[in-house]
Amino acid sequence: MLDPMLNIKDLTVYYKILRGYVKAVEGVNLQLKKGETLGLAGESGCGKTTMALTIMRLLPPNGRIVRGKILFDGKNIVELPEDEVRKEIRWKKIAIVFQGAMNALNPVYNIGEQIVEAIRYHEPNVDKNEALERAKKLLELVGIDPSRVKNYPHEFSGGMRQRAMIAMALACNPKLLIADEPGTALDVIVQAQVLKLLVELKQKLDLSLILITHDLSIISETCEKAAIMYAGKLVESGSVYKIFKEPLHPYTQGLIAAFPDIHAPRAEIKSIEGQPPDLLNPPRGCRFHPRCQYAMDICKIKSPPYIEVEKDHFVACHLVKS
Repeated sequence: MLDPMLNIKDLTVYYKILRGYVKAVEGVNLQLKKGETLGLAGESGCGKTTMALTIMRLLPPNGRIVRGKILFDGKNIVELPEDEVRKEIRWKKIAIVFQGAMNALNPVYNIGEQIVEAIRYHEPNVDKNEALERAKKLLELVGIDPSRVKNYPHEFSGGMRQRAMIAMALACNPKLLIADEPGTALDVIVQAQVLKLLVELKQKLDLSLILITHDLSIISETCEKAAIMYAGKLVESGSVYKIFKEPLHPYTQGLIAAFPDIHAPRAEIKSIEGQPPDLLNPPRGCRFHPRCQYAMDICKIKSPPYIEVEKDHFVACHLVKS
């Protein structure tokens, strides 16, 4: 058995605001092996992007890691000094494609300059001309004509900007790529092209990939593993087949039931009633219990343990026994 490349243990992240602490991520345990693609899903505000920013050590000033470990190749990223993270981990070993390429690129520098800067910061022995040639090859790799290396972001379409962001993320040959809602603000055709590109690059470059999305169909098409978050907690994770064919957590079941099946007879789409909780003051016990049709008394008092019900299939629900 291969040891996991990424091993997240009891990760808890809070944001301090005027009214108190937002419990954005709490007690998350997750593993990713070399070469795997993991889809991280859940409603907006459930903690998906916070997870990505925490792995990259890019939390805003009011965010802090309360407890937990993020082990990458056996090294705890949480304990590393910022200088080491910046020089040896971020972009060099773990890279991210941020949500919304429209805002992620600097409008006053051309695309080539931005890729060259990333390369030369992490590889200071590479001269500017060599870095520029590498930038051209990276653009070609993601399907952009290398002759456009000196174009500015505003001269690219949304899909091309997203491809340029992917090229920049690959500039230093990372082992792990995190894609945070890579299809945001793109039409469905371009979104499909970007997702196909990510999968092809993952296979070609032997990457591990974390794909953050609220669209379960994307996970079913592109990922081997799925992890479902609700209100800052991981409620279920396992192989995509198990999650979609035998979902155990009521929230996972609700998400899948709310998604139309084009192969099934026409039927009314079921929604999950209610709203996600306020993470400043989340409900006691299971955070999903106010919306759960199967909620029991214990659900209102005690938070369910995150248990392995079968090999590599984990769930946090009092209804499920190990």
